[in-house]
Amino acid sequence: MPSSTAIFWPVIAQVALIHAVYFLMLTRRTRAVRAGLAKPQDYWVPAIEPAPSATAARSLVNQFELPVLFFLVCILLYVTAGVSHAVLAVAWLFVLSRLAHAYVHVTSNRLKIRQRLFVTGFVFNFTLWVLFAAHIAGV
Repeated sequence: MPSSTAIFWPVIAQVALIHAVYFLMLTRRTRAVRAGLAKPQDYWVPAIEPAPSATAARSLVNQFELPVLFFLVCILLYVTAGVSHAVLAVAWLFVLSRLAHAYVHVTSNRLKIRQRLFVTGFVFNFTLWVLFAAHIAGV
């Protein structure tokens, strides 16, 4: 059994990804304003936003959807002493899938690839919840 706090390294990595996407969005929005493609007030209610910053903003929203369930299950696994090598492997695979998803989202934004990466992350997240359920059921 690994150290139970090891579950927080993939959590930290996921949080680092969120911060990186925030930074990218800020950078792209600043560039859009400086290039005259947008005005600061365009971001008050960003219904119309230049594609590069809109893509980063949407990617950021994605980081607060499925990953919220990831954060919760990691905390629950820690609290109930359910961290195992299998849990850690799946947690890292989830984070890697989210990293790849975010990369595709803010670069080529190819929907088929993004969708496959999302589904992969979804399966890893679901697997973590199944492992948690098995742990608390004593299986």
